[in-house]
Amino acid sequence: MRLVAEAFAKVNRSLVVLGRRPDGFHELDTVFQAVGLCDRLTFETSGGLTLEVDDPSVPSGAGNLVLRAAQALADSAGVPAGAAITLEKRIPAGGGLGGGSSDAAVALLGLSALWGLDYPVGRLAGIGASLGSDVPFFLFGGTARGLGRGERIVPLPDLPPAGIVLVMPPFPVATPAVFGRLDAPSWDGLPGEEADAARVPDRNDLEPAAEALFPALGEVREALASAGAVQARLSGSGSTVFGLFPDLASAADASRSLAPLPPGCAVRVVPTLTRSECAALSAPRRSE
Repeated sequence: MRLVAEAFAKVNRSLVVLGRRPDGFHELDTVFQAVGLCDRLTFETSGGLTLEVDDPSVPSGAGNLVLRAAQALADSAGVPAGAAITLEKRIPAGGGLGGGSSDAAVALLGLSALWGLDYPVGRLAGIGASLGSDVPFFLFGGTARGLGRGERIVPLPDLPPAGIVLVMPPFPVATPAVFGRLDAPSWDGLPGEEADAARVPDRNDLEPAAEALFPALGEVREALASAGAVQARLSGSGSTVFGLFPDLASAADASRSLAPLPPGCAVRVVPTLTRSECAALSAPRRSE
């Protein structure tokens, strides 16, 4: 059997750091938004577990989140981890778009189907949370609030269709380096400000630290704001900076009129995705 599915990207429309927890992690309150930039994964029945990646810069060994997801699912189900997996990368690594986490989530969905497990999303989300903080979101998609390390997902009403301009610098940003520059207080256990799809705190508490490490990120954000973005923010810890526009047409127009960007930046115009659109993309389907 051969199955195929798409792994969509995300941006963080807000990211509030509430403080440092006793376990060393930071308590976060973030709003995820799924966007239409996708990797593609193919799953085939096999006696062993292998991963082939079309991007040589992405490791395909045991440390890859896709293989870790496969092994975690097999261990949970008590079945042999047998599958030949192919990953076609379109989401840049280290870009703050969640590509690795999304690939892991789709691996859980694809292998659950391939192995005849048919685990419900809630059970897969529990496995996903052990792999990475963002993984559970990619099992839901659309617009959602992420609490804790980001792994506790509260679905929000879908954002009305909008356009996103993604500006992707030619360098990754290491998340630990950004968090390492934060002077976060100890978390007091209090929740963050309530958010919904229409009212999102316009802040990313990681921006100052990331822009101190890479000043070009601030230049990109200012260029998007000057082009008329409703919101211009760093996604996660970077390096991607996004601009939110009322629709795809205005996003495309803005992408053509951006002030000069730092050398090597790639620009993509993508739509926001609803929860049902995400489910359709990530649902494993037979492929000849």
